[in-house]
Amino acid sequence: MGAILVVYKVFPEDIVKDFEPLKEKVKAILPQAASIEGWGTEDIAFGLVALLVQVRFPENLDGLVEEFEVALAKIPGVSQAEAFNIRRTSRD
Repeated sequence: MGAILVVYKVFPEDIVKDFEPLKEKVKAILPQAASIEGWGTEDIAFGLVALLVQVRFPENLDGLVEEFEVALAKIPGVSQAEAFNIRRTSRD
C-alpha cells in the first residue's frame, strides 16, 4: 500500500524568528497514523516567513489531509494553513 505526501504552508500571524515552538505545536496535533517527513521555510513578503511541513499519510485513511489542514489553521499564532503539494507515493 502506498502513502500520500502533503506539503502544508503554515502562515504565522506575525513575523517569526524561531519556528521551534510552532514546530512543537504541529507535532502535538499530528494524527497518530501520520509522520512528519521534513520542514522548510518560504519567504512571503516584508519579513514574513511561512513554515513548510511535509507530512506522510497512509492512503487508505480518507479525510486526514483536510482534517490536519484545519487543525493547523487553529493553532494559536497561525493565520492560515494550506495544503499546496499533494502526491501519492508507492513507498510506505
